[in-house]
Amino acid sequence: HVQLVESGGGSVQAGGSLRLSCVVSGYTYDTYCMGWFRQAPGKEREGVASIYLDGGRTRYADSAKGRFTITKDDAKNILYLQMNGVKPEDTAMYYCGVERDGNCYTLGGHLRLLPPYTDWGQGTQVTVS
Repeated sequence: HVQLVESGGGSVQAGGSLRLSCVVSGYTYDTYCMGWFRQAPGKEREGVASIYLDGGRTRYADSAKGRFTITKDDAKNILYLQMNGVKPEDTAMYYCGVERDGNCYTLGGHLRLLPPYTDWGQGTQVTVS
């Protein structure tokens, strides 16, 4: 069983920065990839960034490229999302997820932006005005 707890969200003005954190605990030895996704009211779930644990390959949504950075602290089992230059359209509930079934890559060999996460947290709200 895996537990994920997100934090770091809040209200910020456009152009500002936030760093989201996700503490992962429990049985994590079968985790293949992790990532952040978001969902705004009335909108579909959207992948923001993902990272493959073996090698650290990353993938970003076009909307996040150049502004957001996904990193992980293996020693502390924490996943981060550094958000710079935030925009009102970044307003959403942000979730971190882990994928433990090995479905991190597409048939074409690309890291999925939004893998079929097997576990995720309760989310942290980001509001940009």
